[in-house]
Amino acid sequence: MAASRRSSLRTALGSLTLRGRAFVSAGVTAVLCGLVFSLDDLSRMGVFLLSLPLLAAALVIRGRHKLALVRSVSPLRIGVGQSAEVSLHLRNEGRGPTGLLLLEEQVPYSVGTRPRFVLDRMPPTWERTVSYRIRSDVRGRFTLGPVTVRAADPFGLVELDRAFRSTATVTVTPKVVALPPISLNGSWTGSGDNRPRDFAGGSAEDVTVREYRRGDDLRRVHWRASAHAGELMVRREEQPWQSRATVFIDNRAHVHRGSGAASSLEYAVSAAASIAAHLVQRGFRTRLLSASGTSLGEGWHEAGATATDTGPLLEALAVLAPETAQRLDALGPDETHARGLVVGIFGDLAATDQAVVNRLRHETPNAIALVLDVDRWSRTPGPRHEEPPGLRSLTASGWRAVAAGPQDPLPSKWREVGVAVRRSTAGERVS
Repeated sequence: MAASRRSSLRTALGSLTLRGRAFVSAGVTAVLCGLVFSLDDLSRMGVFLLSLPLLAAALVIRGRHKLALVRSVSPLRIGVGQSAEVSLHLRNEGRGPTGLLLLEEQVPYSVGTRPRFVLDRMPPTWERTVSYRIRSDVRGRFTLGPVTVRAADPFGLVELDRAFRSTATVTVTPKVVALPPISLNGSWTGSGDNRPRDFAGGSAEDVTVREYRRGDDLRRVHWRASAHAGELMVRREEQPWQSRATVFIDNRAHVHRGSGAASSLEYAVSAAASIAAHLVQRGFRTRLLSASGTSLGEGWHEAGATATDTGPLLEALAVLAPETAQRLDALGPDETHARGLVVGIFGDLAATDQAVVNRLRHETPNAIALVLDVDRWSRTPGPRHEEPPGLRSLTASGWRAVAAGPQDPLPSKWREVGVAVRRSTAGERVS
């Protein structure tokens, strides 16, 4: 109990403002002078001056644990350049009214300045809501909060800071550009007679199955899928036709140039987001691969009723960081590439990368690439090329490849991809 009182006393003294400390000093001086000179009125005035800030401190400290805060963010996921609204709902759960309240939200500088609010006296059970907006020009995952509340008495003698523990996370996804529809050649597009079935390979994961329901014919039980899932699984009555697409982004740090939002890496990330969203909307089962071979965004993204919801893919790209690896050795053979379209987004390819790039190409007959002319992103560009060196090697390996620079709109480059595909298809038919 004595320790608690000493702690409260230290808190009270530490919460005094300059005005409050002046009152305490004047009160102590008046009491001492009144005792020395036997002036009772001066002593009483000193006691009054001394007690006023201490009383204010006691009232403020007593009510410091009686505030409740609820934060809401809408929406929790926004795109680069978009905004979200944050609401702070404050409630006085104490028995007495609050004094003047000063609120400050801790936010990263990337989403804006720290918002500050002033709330007047709040009687018991009263609620107040304040709002502010955030906006970011860079992708990432950002933490909002905590909120610090500075409680002050009406006379400005005491100010007490309190920090709430609650925080919220908002994800800023890369910029997604609408891409024009292009012909990707029969078996790629997910339409036409050449469209492959997912279950054509006959493996357990390729067969479209669902959980067993009472009344299902036991002859439709898929035993391999049932063993894998741990419950009875049956083949669907109607097998959907569906194509696959793998979007590969080379996010190695040394193959890109520039910094911040204007770097070639950010162009590549935006291109990957736009292409992945476009392919999902066209009915592809799509997944993202990074330079390390890591699958981003929860693996294959299923198309269907939520085909336009590319949230997992965009959130994975929102936090994609440059990798320090020098080579693409982590990309080994993967049979899941062989049955669908591969879209590669490359930076400054080196000769040591050629073997892996060739392997990616030979694992699928359908490969297109966007090659970034990274010298155009460099502040001190080297010798200028008519086209990036990697473009020639990719084209020679059978990729349908186009080059892109910092000023090239992605939709126009996507149209060039369509032209390259049509020319390649026409050449194959002629031959």
